[in-house]
Amino acid sequence: MNGPRDTAPAPGTPESGTSGSGTSECGTSAPGAASSAPATSAPGTATPHPSVHAPQRPATRTGTRADWAELLRLPALFTVPGDALAGASTVASRPGRRTLLAIGASLCLYQAGMALNDWADREVDAVERPHRPLPSGRIAPAAALTGAAALTAAGIGCAALAGRPALATAAALAATVWAYDLGLKHTPLGPVAMGTARALDLVLGATANGGRARRALPAAAALGTHTLAVTAVSRHEAYGGSTAVPLTALATTTALARTLLGPRPPAGAHPPPAGRRGAAPLGLPGTSLQGALTAGYLATVAVPLWHAALNPSPPLTRRAVGAGIRAMIPFQAALCARAGAPVTALLTAALAPAARTFARRVSIT
Repeated sequence: MNGPRDTAPAPGTPESGTSGSGTSECGTSAPGAASSAPATSAPGTATPHPSVHAPQRPATRTGTRADWAELLRLPALFTVPGDALAGASTVASRPGRRTLLAIGASLCLYQAGMALNDWADREVDAVERPHRPLPSGRIAPAAALTGAAALTAAGIGCAALAGRPALATAAALAATVWAYDLGLKHTPLGPVAMGTARALDLVLGATANGGRARRALPAAAALGTHTLAVTAVSRHEAYGGSTAVPLTALATTTALARTLLGPRPPAGAHPPPAGRRGAAPLGLPGTSLQGALTAGYLATVAVPLWHAALNPSPPLTRRAVGAGIRAMIPFQAALCARAGAPVTALLTAALAPAARTFARRVSIT
């Protein structure tokens, strides 16, 4: 369930592929180490290796809170609770204790995916993103892997407290996250796996609240499709060069917006829960919240995708990916409103300002 990766070199760092840009797990020396050695040596003396006098980092590096905030992409975490809230909106009258358990499970599994993502790509990051916590040496790979395992266990434990259906969903979600990071990420199935993870996260919110998974499938499919589109764009963050992919993502998000404006899908033989009613038909005042949230979704994602299609450079592509991640919040809120849960929709939408604030300090991708 981890989000697209950060591919932008940090300010002041050399471009990808420049030698001596940072400490890597492959043994590249730290910045400045090479310049600390004398350029010439006295006749008859050997020139010392640049790393002989370089400061040695301890074998175990747990990192600071700021390092872990960067590793786990703190701003992106604000896009996670809306999955469970949207799932709960399809089956429950209002968020409750089980919804909180689903949110806790989702947050743990999302962070596990982030840590595992950087652990699996640590050698690539040593070349392309030397400023990231693992290749820069601020967090040891073993610490990141241990954190991923512990967070996975915590996420599954939270889901277990919400009942067996939630536990089964969380187990499937965890398996998808680990499969994506350890094998599927760099294959054509990568975006599909990422979309599946987000869809399962929404279903987790439904099953944790005692509902059947199939009632949440339309909303889960919509959220998964958005995630798939954004993930496909993220594959071009490092080098850019793709016009067709952001254009396709723009067409996809536009189609999804039309879906968000539609009436609530039929619930089949299962009546709406007590105290709930479906969204009002199109054109009535009850859809005004849907319309506002859908407009917010398009306003967040459409223009950056259009810019990335016109100029598929790495910076504009990264901006489009970041916008796609932030757009998940109004998307989730619109799903809640469409399900007839306006209070939950407003609660979800309230996460957006916090995501924007933290994104100014820590990269969201």
